[in-house]
Amino acid sequence: MPPLQPLSPAETPVHHELSLTRKLVLLFMFCLAQFLDAFSNSALFSAIPVLEVSMGMTENQSTWIMSAFQLTFASFLLISGRISDVYNPKTGFVGGVLGLGIISLCAGFVDDTIPLIILRALTGIASSMTIPSALALLVNVFPEPLEQARAIGTFGGCACVANVLGLMIGAMFVQWASYHWVFWFIAIVAMPTALACAFIIPPEIANAKDNLEPAAAKWKSLDLLGVTILTVALILFIFAVTSGSTDGWASAAVLVPLIVSIMMVIGFFCWETRIHVDKAAIPPRTWFYHNFSILFAVALLPLFWWFTVFIIFTTLWQNVLEWSVISSAVHMLPIGVAALIMSFTGSLSRIFSPKWIILTGMSFCMIATVLLALGGGKPDDYWPYVFPAFSLGSAGVMLTYTHTNIAIFQAAPSSMAGTVGAIFNGALQFGSAIGLASVSSIETSVEANHGGSHEYKGRAAVFWFLLAVVSILFISVSIFYDRSTDHTPQPEHGDPGHPARRSTDSDEKLNDTNMIEKADLANLPV
Repeated sequence: MPPLQPLSPAETPVHHELSLTRKLVLLFMFCLAQFLDAFSNSALFSAIPVLEVSMGMTENQSTWIMSAFQLTFASFLLISGRISDVYNPKTGFVGGVLGLGIISLCAGFVDDTIPLIILRALTGIASSMTIPSALALLVNVFPEPLEQARAIGTFGGCACVANVLGLMIGAMFVQWASYHWVFWFIAIVAMPTALACAFIIPPEIANAKDNLEPAAAKWKSLDLLGVTILTVALILFIFAVTSGSTDGWASAAVLVPLIVSIMMVIGFFCWETRIHVDKAAIPPRTWFYHNFSILFAVALLPLFWWFTVFIIFTTLWQNVLEWSVISSAVHMLPIGVAALIMSFTGSLSRIFSPKWIILTGMSFCMIATVLLALGGGKPDDYWPYVFPAFSLGSAGVMLTYTHTNIAIFQAAPSSMAGTVGAIFNGALQFGSAIGLASVSSIETSVEANHGGSHEYKGRAAVFWFLLAVVSILFISVSIFYDRSTDHTPQPEHGDPGHPARRSTDSDEKLNDTNMIEKADLANLPV
């Protein structure tokens, strides 16, 4: 066998150094796409009551205005991540933002329930194309660890800020104009952004595979069978847990897709272990990167906590206390302010262990959740209970979100940034879907026996349940998070010597070792 040859200069991935101004402009564009994705979901919270009246929606139909987006967004993240890793992520990013704008423009002209739900589902697919590709581009634009941590923190912070500003801007549109402007606003911002990004994003920050691998090899690397199995499984799973809160958990429409989805997930992981590790949609070694699994579990929390608070208090304030849409949105502002401040803490992960930062954030979250469980059902409860809980809880959740996001990208190689971004954002969506289904069931069952929706007991039970979830995650991070590789460089793709690689890659290591030994033997003098 001939000796192993080093990569030629044309084959060696190169990080092109961009100017600071160019980097900041690119970061702004990526953050704007993140903002639009979150805004397109949160702005409709204020519009749901108006949509129900104007379109004559049932409760189930109004639920699907939100759930259709969530279902397709979470389900198509994986294939989006794979496309971003295998092909040029710039194409996926620009296409996703442009698609979001065009679909939102069309949705603004719709006045019927079913077409609107379909367009919301298509919006979720377009949005799913933007997040993994934006993260893949961001990791290439900011390869230096400290800059990357700050950029990822800022990128993540835009989602929470958009959630709160979405409530506010959506409320203003609903009260002073029309709910149609919620969709048109997204289109007005998204389409020029997409056109600008087509020229601003430089081709040299694209994944090196875009130039190195032939088209046939890249097509095989997508693992279309594996991606299809998992995508269908996720669609069925999210459909089941979303329908369970409205149709009842014992109905066939819930149990059948739930059971089928679980079987398909098992089949997916069996399939992934049978194909070549580099051709798998989610290589099995991914779950054994350092702290990857525990960080995935922590990622289930942030949107679960935020969305629970949004839904509980927007319905309480508007339907029970009869506050205006604008007043309800204004009272939510502490959530956005606290999250915005904490989004700039990314550099702390280079000074302290992410473990201690995440645990600190969870501690804040637990204190806030206790306050919300103890009080919040009366107008007089806002300042002694709700305001400090919103401020402290949102700050804690944002700390947890930001540093989990940073840590999970440091655990895996940059060549998998798109897939890792898809997994992380998928965990966020799964947490919110499963959590909100559980929350709805708990609130409904408690209120049925304790005074109905005008009493706070059902909502208090929800927050005690949420406290239990946060406590379990706190204990899990305390036990299972390993700090031995804190502040070490990201592992290189296929680097078996990095601590982030586990014994599950033993076969791959053995193959690499045999190749090296054969190469050395070929170089021995005869």
